[in-house]
Amino acid sequence: MNNEVLLEIKDLEIDYGIVKAVKGISMKVHRGTIVAILGANGAGKTSTIRSISGLNKVKSGEIIYKGEPIQNLPTYEIVKKGIMQSPEGRLVLQGLSVEENLIVGGYSLKSENIDGVKLSRKNKLNKNLEEVYNYFPILRDRKKQPANTLSGGEQQMLAIGRALMASPDFLLLDEPSLGLAPLIIKDIFKIIKQIKEDGRTILIVEQNAKQTLRIADYAYLLEVGRVKTYGKSQDILKDEELIKTYLGS
Repeated sequence: MNNEVLLEIKDLEIDYGIVKAVKGISMKVHRGTIVAILGANGAGKTSTIRSISGLNKVKSGEIIYKGEPIQNLPTYEIVKKGIMQSPEGRLVLQGLSVEENLIVGGYSLKSENIDGVKLSRKNKLNKNLEEVYNYFPILRDRKKQPANTLSGGEQQMLAIGRALMASPDFLLLDEPSLGLAPLIIKDIFKIIKQIKEDGRTILIVEQNAKQTLRIADYAYLLEVGRVKTYGKSQDILKDEELIKTYLGS
C-alpha cells in the first residue's frame, strides 16, 4: 500500500436537522488504493461520500485532501482539486446522447502544458473520451444513442465514464451495483479494479459487501453513523460472522 495519505477524514459529523447521520467518524485513503465504505441502509455511507464532494454540509470535523481542508467547499472547487463523484442512481442526462453526456463530464477541463507540449481542451476531451471508450467499449457502440435508452448496466458505465472525463485523481463511487444483475456487477467491478490499477484512487460506497471486498484494498464498516470496524479487505472478507451480522450476507 502506498504510504501517501491522499484523503483523511477526522471526527466527521453530519446532521439533517435533528437527525445525526454521521457521528464522528475518521478514516484514511492512501493514494492508489480502493477503499470501501460498507454498511446497511442508514449507516451513514452516502452522507460521508457526499460530504467529500461538497454535496452535504459538514457540521464538524475535517476532510483533508492533499494536505488541505476541503470540508464545505463548493462542489465546483472540489472538482477543480481532482475529485469526482459518480452518483447513486446514475442520473444520466436524459435529453442528451451517450457521447454528449460524457462531454458534459469534461466541462471543467482546460488546456495545459504537459512536458512542454500544449494540450488543448479539445485534445484533452478526445483523449479522455478514448480512455472511457477503452474501459467501456459498449459506450463507443452506443455513443449516438439517447442516454435514457441504455440498460441499467450501461447507464452505470456511462455514469462512471462521465466522472472519468474530468481527469480526476480521486474517484468517488456511490452504490455502483445498485439494481444491476450479478453478471453486470461482476463486469463493472472488474473495470473499477482496472481503473485503480491504471493509477487512480477510489473510494466506493456499497451494500454489495462481498463483491466490493474482493476488489478493495481496505474497508470501513459503518453502523448507525459510526465506524464499527476497519481493516484490510481480505481480513474482513474472511470474517463470516462479521459479514453476516452487519452486512446481511
